[in-house]
Amino acid sequence: MAPASLDERLAAIAARAHDVARADARQLDDLRTELLGRKAGALTEVLRALPSLTPDERRVVGQRANQIKRELEAAIGARQDELTRGERAAAVDLTMPARTAWRGAIHPVTRVVDEICDIFRELGFARVVGPEAETEEYNFTKLNIPLDHPAADMHDTFYLKPGVVLRTHTSPVQARVMERYPPPIRVVVPGLVYRRDPWDPSHAPVFEQIEGLVVDEGVSFVDFKAAIDYFVHHFFSADTAVRFRPSFFPFTEPSAEVDVRCQMCRGSGCSTCKQTGWMEIMGAGMVHPAVFESCGIDAERNTGYAFGMGPGRIALVRYGIPDIRMLYQNDMRFLAQFAE
Repeated sequence: MAPASLDERLAAIAARAHDVARADARQLDDLRTELLGRKAGALTEVLRALPSLTPDERRVVGQRANQIKRELEAAIGARQDELTRGERAAAVDLTMPARTAWRGAIHPVTRVVDEICDIFRELGFARVVGPEAETEEYNFTKLNIPLDHPAADMHDTFYLKPGVVLRTHTSPVQARVMERYPPPIRVVVPGLVYRRDPWDPSHAPVFEQIEGLVVDEGVSFVDFKAAIDYFVHHFFSADTAVRFRPSFFPFTEPSAEVDVRCQMCRGSGCSTCKQTGWMEIMGAGMVHPAVFESCGIDAERNTGYAFGMGPGRIALVRYGIPDIRMLYQNDMRFLAQFAE
């Protein structure tokens, strides 16, 4: 049997379970330290006396002490859970509206990029990408843009270091593709581009662009117009009017701006189309022979066309978004509109 003094101490410790059941959070911490603390806990003091007992007494006292320890730990854990549930219940204001369960959605620009690439894939275009940090050679000179051109000035272009820029268009990938692969070539190039544009409802300093390139023998402006007509009528609608206006780009000759009938007012004139009834969606044209020569393509044997469009601008037209800055704000209320 255990000595009477140890038996009484164990009984007194076990009786403290009643205090545990009524304790608040601070009292519970104090009781845990007082009864089970490793340095000066009441139960620890009893266990320290075991070496002075006989083997039979040690076995009886040890078994009883361990049983009381398990019971106290269970009682303390149960009281802790009870207090935690009470705190949570007290913190809940049942008069508050429920939290909104946000639904994930594909960003409207990402949706537009994927759809455009899918349409051109039906025409045999492969999707390729290229580096966003480019050399002046690929960003300008290989595309027939001399370094004294205004587009190469520091007030228009982000320079990382002398001779290296953040690409201002996805056209450098055209040059890389033409250098690496022989004709026939048929690619679309989506990616981010960077310009020193103002941050306003219709401009952003970083935005998505999609470049297209076709190189082969006998490619004509008629082929180019047919491909763009196919894209417009599949992306917008079969009855969407499209027009080509003469323009100028250093890397194409002849060059054209491509417009579609305004999707907001259907041609009657509105603020979106600046009362013209038309929306510009891309710049394009036949690849300039100088670009072919700089990329090692035989300009006497091959011809081709190229185009570039901004999916962000197209997303504004398609979804009736009034301000391009809304595409960059990550407002879940705005993005939730595009959840399927």
